[in-house]
Amino acid sequence: MHEAAASAAEKIRMLSTPLIRVDRRSLLFPILCGGLVMGLALGIRHVQGLFMLPMTMDRGWSRETFAFALAIQNLALGFAQPLAGMLSDRFGGAKVVAAGTLLYGLGLAVMSAATTPMGLYLGCGLLIGVALSCTAFGVVYAALSRLSPEADRGWSLGLAGAIGGLGQFVAVPATQALQDAFGWSWALLLLGAGMVVLGVLAPQLRDRGNVDAAVGGRSTQPMGAAIRQALGHRGFWLLNLGFLACGFQLAFIASHLPAYLLDKGAPAQLAVTGLAVIALTNILGTFACARLGDLYRRKNLLALVYLVRTAAIALFVLFPVSATSVILFCGVMGLLWLGTAPLTNGLVSQVFGVQYIGTLFGFVFLGHQVGAFLGVWLGGYVFDTTQSYDMVWLGAMALGLIAAALHLPIDDRSVLPAEAPTPA
Repeated sequence: MHEAAASAAEKIRMLSTPLIRVDRRSLLFPILCGGLVMGLALGIRHVQGLFMLPMTMDRGWSRETFAFALAIQNLALGFAQPLAGMLSDRFGGAKVVAAGTLLYGLGLAVMSAATTPMGLYLGCGLLIGVALSCTAFGVVYAALSRLSPEADRGWSLGLAGAIGGLGQFVAVPATQALQDAFGWSWALLLLGAGMVVLGVLAPQLRDRGNVDAAVGGRSTQPMGAAIRQALGHRGFWLLNLGFLACGFQLAFIASHLPAYLLDKGAPAQLAVTGLAVIALTNILGTFACARLGDLYRRKNLLALVYLVRTAAIALFVLFPVSATSVILFCGVMGLLWLGTAPLTNGLVSQVFGVQYIGTLFGFVFLGHQVGAFLGVWLGGYVFDTTQSYDMVWLGAMALGLIAAALHLPIDDRSVLPAEAPTPA
C-alpha cells in the first residue's frame, strides 16, 4: 500500500515538473534551428576579412581603421555576452535569439551605408558585436544544454556546432559570389536580410520549461550567488584567461589571413579557399571535440587543442606560402577552430551546472573576446607600423603555449551539492 502511494506521488511529481526532452529525435529540429542561426551569424563574422580590402580601397581607409571596427565588434561581443546570457537564463533563449537576428540585420545595413570610420565602428563594431552575443555560442549552447539530458549534451552541442560550421563553410563562397555579382555594399545588405529571415527559427529554442528539470531537483541558488561562487573558483579564472588565446588566434587569422596571403603574392582565390577549408573542416572538428568531451577530461583536451594550434602556426610561418601550405594550415586550424566552444561550455556546466550556464559562459567568453580584440586590432596596427604580421604570429604562438599550461591545473569537479534522495 505504501509503495503504491509512493509510486502515485512520484507520477504526480513527474507530471507537474517540466521535462527535458530525452528522445534524440525530438532534439533534432531545435538543434538544426540553433545550428542554422549560429552558422549564419558566425559565418558572416568569419568572412568579414573578405570585405577589408574592397571597403578600405573604396572609402580610402587604412587597414587599421577596418581592423579597429572588428576589434570593437569583438569587444562589444565580449562585454554583451554576460548580459545576453543573463537575459536568456531569465527569459529564455528564444526571445534573445529573435532580438539578436534583427539587430544583426540592422548592423550589416549600417555597415553597408557607412561613409566614415564612425559609421563603420557603429555598424560593424557595436551593433554586430551585440547581435553576435545573442545569436552565437553563449545563448544557443545554453538553450540546447537545458533542452538536452546530461548524457546527450555533448552530442547536442557537437551536432549544433557542426551545422553551424556548415553554415560558415557555405558563407565563404556565397559571400564571394555576392560581392562579384552585386558589389560589397549589396552583399552586406543581402547577408543582413538572410539573418533577419532566420529569426523565424528562434521559437524552437524555448528552454524555460526545462530549467527546473535540468537542475535535477537540487535546491537552486540566486543568480548573484552563482556568479559569486564562480568568481571565487580558481579554475573559472584559469578558463577565462586560457580562452583569451583562442580569441586572439581565431580573430587574427579570420580577419587578416586574406590580406597576409595577398601580401605574400598569393592569388585572391587562395584566401577564399583557405577560409572555406577552415569552415569545412570545422564541421568535423567541432562535433569531434564535443563528443570527445563526453569521453575524456575536457580540460586536458583543451590544453591539447592549444598545443596543436601553436605547432600548426609555427610550421605555417616557417615555410614559404604555397597553395599546399595554406590548405594544410587551414585544414588543421579548421579541425580545432570552434571545438574549444563546446569543450569550454561543457566544462562550465560540468563544474557549475546548467541553471545559469548562459550567464557563466558569458563571463568566460569575455576573456575570449578580449583576446579577439587584441588579435584583430594588433594585426592592423602592427602591419601599418612594421609592414609585416610577423610579431603578431609570434604573439599567437606564445599565447597558445600559455593557454595550454593554464588549463591543466583547473579543478573540474562539480561544486553543486549532491542530490538528496527523494523521500517516499
